[in-house]
Amino acid sequence: MKAAITGCAGFIGSHLAERILAHGGSVVGIDNLLTGRSENVRHLLDYPEFASITEDIAIPSNIVALVGEHIERIDTVFHLASPASPNDYARYPLQTLVANSRGTEHAIYLANRFHARLILASTSEVYGDPLEHPQTEEYWGNVNPVGPRSCYDEGKRYAEALVAAAHRVGLVDAAIVRIFNTYGPRMRIDDGRVVPSFIGRALRGEPLTLYGGGEQTRSFMYVDDLIDALVRVATIPLAGDFHVLNLGSTVETSIRALATVVASVAGVRLQVEDGPLPTDDPTRRCPDISRAQMLLDWQPQIGILEGLRRTIDYFRGELYGGQAAAS
Repeated sequence: MKAAITGCAGFIGSHLAERILAHGGSVVGIDNLLTGRSENVRHLLDYPEFASITEDIAIPSNIVALVGEHIERIDTVFHLASPASPNDYARYPLQTLVANSRGTEHAIYLANRFHARLILASTSEVYGDPLEHPQTEEYWGNVNPVGPRSCYDEGKRYAEALVAAAHRVGLVDAAIVRIFNTYGPRMRIDDGRVVPSFIGRALRGEPLTLYGGGEQTRSFMYVDDLIDALVRVATIPLAGDFHVLNLGSTVETSIRALATVVASVAGVRLQVEDGPLPTDDPTRRCPDISRAQMLLDWQPQIGILEGLRRTIDYFRGELYGGQAAAS
């Protein structure tokens, strides 16, 4: 595979690039490092088939030329660029909207010029606080268009509409993946997502905050399972078809239960504190992945205990250099 990955220095992008390179492919990574980290891809510089472009996909009008300086042909464009955590899109609401509007326009243009397949990384947030459970791809969602999360929710919904229109008029061969809660090494411990937040606080001996009592549910997928799915989406024959695919675990877990499991796997005493439920925070979230199972012959393989063990080992190294955390 010869791929361009926007948001390549992010949590998911860096794992995707690593997988493609490890299997003999080529990658041009594009990232402005707003929320991505250069250390996530530093080890990839050892691969001669990896090139890194420090640019904002939403800004350069010459993105084709920039990519062409490093590679003659690409067959897949993965558009992952966007702030993707509550802390990040609260801090960068305009950049989030632009990454998903103008950035998506440029990703479409790039795929069109290279005759490459475009894969848009969308999100379960397009379903908002869902009135349907589990969520199927046909569900239209329940989103507040002017709330504090709308820059991300509506930004992704617009990106989906843009990619669907571009496919419909023949500009690009495309697919959309709606990614549910994914976790693993290289997440930022301060990004506001529940798994790194819980792990960081547990390892520091601090109480885990349960917003609204922690009864809201999510489904948690380890990053390696997501990367398996993304690679399969890039290689399945589409034959002109347009697919929207949910990618996530079908094991629904309450945030309170997650706190208990994190403390157990980390080997620390569980401490919790209560906090107010954030505005527009979904109460339930779990995907129907039957379409991905059928088209990709895929479903998550790594259970939450093993996934958390790997992730906690990573964060323990980040915080303590391998030393034991306070218990």
